[in-house]
Amino acid sequence: MTQTETTASPGTVLFVDDEPNILSSLKRLFRPTGFRVLTAPSGQDGLNLLDTETVDVVVSDMRMPQMDGAAFLKAVRERHPQIERILLTGFADMESTVSAVNDGGISRYLNKPWKDHEILTTVKDAVNRGRLQAEVTRLHALTADQNAKLKNMNTELEARVLARTRDLQTAIGKIKEANESLKQNFLTTVRVFSDLVEMRSGHMAGHSRRVAQHARQLAKASGLDDAATQNIMLAGLLHDIGKIGLPDDLLGKPYNTFKPEERSLYIRHAERGEAALTAVSQLKAVCKLVRHHHEMWDGTGFPDKLTGLAIPLGAQILAIANDYDGLMQGHLTARPLPAREALVYISQNAGKRYNPELANTFVRMVSEASGRPADGISLRPGMLKQGMRLVQDLLHPDGYLLLPKGHVCDEDTIIQLRRLETSSSRNITVQVEDSPRGAST
Repeated sequence: MTQTETTASPGTVLFVDDEPNILSSLKRLFRPTGFRVLTAPSGQDGLNLLDTETVDVVVSDMRMPQMDGAAFLKAVRERHPQIERILLTGFADMESTVSAVNDGGISRYLNKPWKDHEILTTVKDAVNRGRLQAEVTRLHALTADQNAKLKNMNTELEARVLARTRDLQTAIGKIKEANESLKQNFLTTVRVFSDLVEMRSGHMAGHSRRVAQHARQLAKASGLDDAATQNIMLAGLLHDIGKIGLPDDLLGKPYNTFKPEERSLYIRHAERGEAALTAVSQLKAVCKLVRHHHEMWDGTGFPDKLTGLAIPLGAQILAIANDYDGLMQGHLTARPLPAREALVYISQNAGKRYNPELANTFVRMVSEASGRPADGISLRPGMLKQGMRLVQDLLHPDGYLLLPKGHVCDEDTIIQLRRLETSSSRNITVQVEDSPRGAST
């Protein structure tokens, strides 16, 4: 199947079930969607069909004679790992379902009897996920090919080749980071989105990351569970995504200097941020926090003028973290405030702008943290060794993420950081573990 065909068609799905009436029902259900539907009455027939057909998603029943769903999906994984795998199972099949998850590497399982809208959405999501992975692989191949061509360029173009190589290496790094996030770390993807917002303006550089960090710390200090804390941190990273469409000159102005028409335009960014994230199912809870992070305790905030406990708890936390960093960066007032004055502002507005209990907890937390030494040791790229692990995120001098906390330095990392320090003519400091295990000399 060509790339054009893949893009134009909704995709091909194979249903495997030993009950003809089930296969007929599924074919009727998917007929209006435009999907190309294939069916097989057994696992072996399904495997034979996959040898001759291009399929995006396989949906298999668990209970089938000769070869059950777990064994079939395990074989699909071994022979065609690129195909997304979904299991249909009954409530009594949980032991077999665990086997299918472990051995068959399924992405979802659905209970019988299924809900039509649920199976339709699940199959569509699986097709999109598989194609996204294929596109990342294609981009890797494309960049590798471009690098090979660049190495063969005429020596007279060496200066231009070096400049192009730097650009390509940056692009390759982002592609690798995106690919890794698809496999392991959804959070990294969110951070990339956050960085894209901040790259609009140097005035915003690092703001979302600091807000996310302060919000995460306040959530933990307030006793919230890991899931709620994670959503609050994600919302902190994405709270300004609605500002992407704002004019550049507006992004650099303090809020209290806005003209009425500028303020009217600005206050819509929270709703726009929510709308931009609504399509991502994993961010459903985050959307709500993004919408309400400018609500105030006394009801004078926006967009819905919620008051007190009607404001989602995560949004109450974000409001404090966002304003604290905004005060120090000059986002709210014409004069950036030092940390001490920003904390005084938070205290004075407890019960007005902020939940008083959260505000007091935040002021105490930040004040105590300011007296603690930083973790790890700070090293320049030239002093790094392979195996050293970062104890905090490393940001580019322009504010966006270079390497995440926990990254283990290898030879390529160290070379790239040395080149960046030389090309940018700015010192780079990396915070690493004081006594790293496995660091090579």
